[in-house]
Amino acid sequence: MSISFISEYSMAINGRLVKLSECIEVVNPATEEVIAHVPDCTCEHLDAAVAAARTAFLDWRTLPLASRKEALLAIAAKIEENADQLMALMTREQGKPHPEAKSEILRSALWFRELSRKDLPISVHTDENGRRYESHHVPLGVVGAITPWNFPLLLAAWKIAPALLAGNTVIWKPSPYTPLCALKIGELLQDVLPPGVLNVVSGGDRLGPWLTAHSGINKIAFTGSTATGRRVMQSAATNLKRVTLELGGNDPAIVLPDVDIPATAEKVFWVAFRNSGQFCIAAKRVYVHEEIYDAFSQALVSYARTVKVGNGAEEGTKLGPIQNRMQFAKVNDLIASAKKDGLRFLLGGEAKNGSGYFVPVTIIDNPPEDARVVVEEAFGPVLPLLKFRDTDDVIRRANHSDYGLGASVWSRDVEKAKSIAQQLECGNVWINSVQWLSPHAAYGGHKQSGIGVEHALEGLLEYTNIQTIIS
Repeated sequence: MSISFISEYSMAINGRLVKLSECIEVVNPATEEVIAHVPDCTCEHLDAAVAAARTAFLDWRTLPLASRKEALLAIAAKIEENADQLMALMTREQGKPHPEAKSEILRSALWFRELSRKDLPISVHTDENGRRYESHHVPLGVVGAITPWNFPLLLAAWKIAPALLAGNTVIWKPSPYTPLCALKIGELLQDVLPPGVLNVVSGGDRLGPWLTAHSGINKIAFTGSTATGRRVMQSAATNLKRVTLELGGNDPAIVLPDVDIPATAEKVFWVAFRNSGQFCIAAKRVYVHEEIYDAFSQALVSYARTVKVGNGAEEGTKLGPIQNRMQFAKVNDLIASAKKDGLRFLLGGEAKNGSGYFVPVTIIDNPPEDARVVVEEAFGPVLPLLKFRDTDDVIRRANHSDYGLGASVWSRDVEKAKSIAQQLECGNVWINSVQWLSPHAAYGGHKQSGIGVEHALEGLLEYTNIQTIIS
């Protein structure tokens, strides 16, 4: 199926493309120009999508697992065939540079392809009387996939691929800030999946609560803020929907004194500032041993000055804008609060002139542990550097957070780094590396960073119920 990437945008419901007269605007964050109008889904259209998904579920769940695997491979191929067009579209709606957008799109295809390698296990037990207990993993029904604006396609793949493989059908609601790639994927897959198996609906603030409370939906898979995650969980409780929630983080990075300072400073820069800091697993607090603090901070600032911030469509741009005006205001408010409190800025802190939601890379020098820039998740290019002397103390400080998504430890002594990692209260710890994730390695948050697991067999089984047959 060939599609236009500058056409009007439609929802995909029950194998049909649906346009509505009631629309919401989509803005290019690099220019603040309105680039598209997309349907603002009504309650009636959501009901139609859910009804279609429930009907499609009856056949989809009975397909052999091998057939569902073939469908995932076909989705991967379709995404790859259209990668360049989707790249340009993602940069326009999300702001990230072309190379980052292309990488996200290809990683999304990879996720579908790699999930197609998974099998649903069957466990068997025979008791002393000869009874056979056979435990199967069966699909839940209709999954509501709610995805954010920072990685609009990859985080959808994390949900849609395991949901479909397990035998569920899906209603996908992208962020109202970044719905364009999602709606185009809905168009592209019209000739890949049976009607109703994957429905894509777009809309404003009213659509999310309708989706999470809908009695015809059996599970919500959500990525977003912890505050919104609480509301999702409360709404899902109306009919005891299953939930997988990947929520906020305030990830610490711990830099020990034995590191190669220039090399580590460059890597830590990208841990903190990739996607302009709009990354749940970005390093949001960097603890640097006092022996190397001055040298490390200078190296970090020096490298930061070499990184171009600008329109993601321009060659050489490494960091794009904040994705939307609301988040832009939040990040600027955090910077203003740091200034008001008299904190010292090593870099940045000044708004960029001109159009677009641009915030320059901002690095703050050893603020107090209770400063807002330390306690809060910036979700933008704002980073506090903090000194530490004692390993036990830095572990305590790193763990002193309501969040527990990720962390990193940097040292030439890998065993020492692993020893520190095992004491950190979070779901994912990287040693001397940055944000590597695999379809074959479980990923999830501790504390208020989430509920449930994504990826690997553990993540696949989140989309199933156990059924034991005794004979």
